[in-house]
Amino acid sequence: MARKMLVDGELSKPNEEEAHYDFDLFVIGAGSGGVRASRFAANFGAKVAICELPFHPISSEVIGGVGGTCVIRGCVPKKILVYGASFGGEIQDAKNYGWEVSDKVDFNWKKLLQKKTDEIVRLNGIYKRLLSNAGVKLFEGEGKLVGPNEVEVTQLDGTKLSYSAKHILIATGSRAHRPGIPGEELGITSDEALSLEELPKRAVVLGGGYIAVEFASIWRGMGASVDLFFRKELPLRGFDDEMRAVVARNLEGRGINLHPQTNLTELIKTDDGIKVITDHGEELIADVVLFATGRAPNTKRLNLEAVGVELDQTGAVKVDEYSCTNVPSIWAVGDVTNRANLTPVALMEGTCFAKTVFGGQPSKPDYRDIPCAVFSIPPLSVVGLNEEQAVEQANGDLLVFTSTFNPMKNTVSGRQEKSVMKLVVDAETDKVLGASMCGPDSPEIMQGIAIALKCGATKAQFDSTVGIHPSAAEEFVTMRSVTRRVSARGKPKTNL
Repeated sequence: MARKMLVDGELSKPNEEEAHYDFDLFVIGAGSGGVRASRFAANFGAKVAICELPFHPISSEVIGGVGGTCVIRGCVPKKILVYGASFGGEIQDAKNYGWEVSDKVDFNWKKLLQKKTDEIVRLNGIYKRLLSNAGVKLFEGEGKLVGPNEVEVTQLDGTKLSYSAKHILIATGSRAHRPGIPGEELGITSDEALSLEELPKRAVVLGGGYIAVEFASIWRGMGASVDLFFRKELPLRGFDDEMRAVVARNLEGRGINLHPQTNLTELIKTDDGIKVITDHGEELIADVVLFATGRAPNTKRLNLEAVGVELDQTGAVKVDEYSCTNVPSIWAVGDVTNRANLTPVALMEGTCFAKTVFGGQPSKPDYRDIPCAVFSIPPLSVVGLNEEQAVEQANGDLLVFTSTFNPMKNTVSGRQEKSVMKLVVDAETDKVLGASMCGPDSPEIMQGIAIALKCGATKAQFDSTVGIHPSAAEEFVTMRSVTRRVSARGKPKTNL
């Protein structure tokens, strides 16, 4: 099959030189973006190879696994633990629904851990089969660049193989970052947190991002005492301020101790556990200390500088809007580029890359209206602009609609935890610019809202949509009264 490739913005014609390469495409990294790109490229007729480090739940510079962070030590195992942690509250709520539940309910951490491991091993096998079925050649080992069209793979036994490729795609993802404080070796990252042999009774979490909030919810849901430390006034910097306040309130309502504007300065090993010292002079003892202080691109061992590939100050690969680096034959997608670090975004970037280079369809990833979720308990989910972003970008006034209510389920269970929904609307055009929800099932609901925003829906179209009753989701089409009007030059105010 003849293959058309994008060269300098124009589709090139097949030529005899292509035959001199071992592969049309060689991908380094078999995570979400790399697997998607390689499969789609192969479907377009390209001869494709991919390399990945050997599998293990806990990653290192020489450990990885087909499926990548999301499948092995990220989204999937995390969500399994969230499900497990949620049953604690569900069992308590069941009492007012007529279920005679013993006050002492045992939780078997090791059983859940084994089930989680079984699932990621299963998915690892599925990803390998997907590659095989697409005709992609898989190499297990560490890949690095030795030229603009050459990759060297170090196999598990130490032997080195060298392959040439018309195009090389870097899809090596990112790795958890550790803060440089004394005793940092006593702490763990999210990798280890997903595979702890024993469930901690006393947990300290450092960080205010989604990973920190999610693990705080998981451990608290499983019965541990949890202290969450973060630098800002509220967790989840970058999300809507009003919704951040809702999440903080819910975390405290579930029994998590929040320590805003507080950092850790030292960890000390003691007979009773790990002594944690803060920058306010506080001391407490923990069984486990989780560092959830960000992630860094996996570029150190790829030999990129020697090949001339430009990196930014964080070590991320710099790419153009088509995911091409400054070296025309080398491309990059996913977290290693530090654009929008989400699994579905890596999938989108991998798809666009394959269409551009091998499908004859130049395609740029579209980063507008990307929905995302924080799987805290209960979860937060958003799409589009938050209120602060909308104010900054708006030329005219904004209309903010909010709804705070007690979910129907809670009216019987007695749980004091309200759901909050929010729409941000352009006052002049009536276009819905952003939506947020904190409450049960919010990620499931927000996926549908994201489609509406992607289609440019107006508030009038939301209002004309018939709701599903009784459901929480119907609130998004019944918010008729404006909560506040915000001037483009004004500062958003919250009532929380």
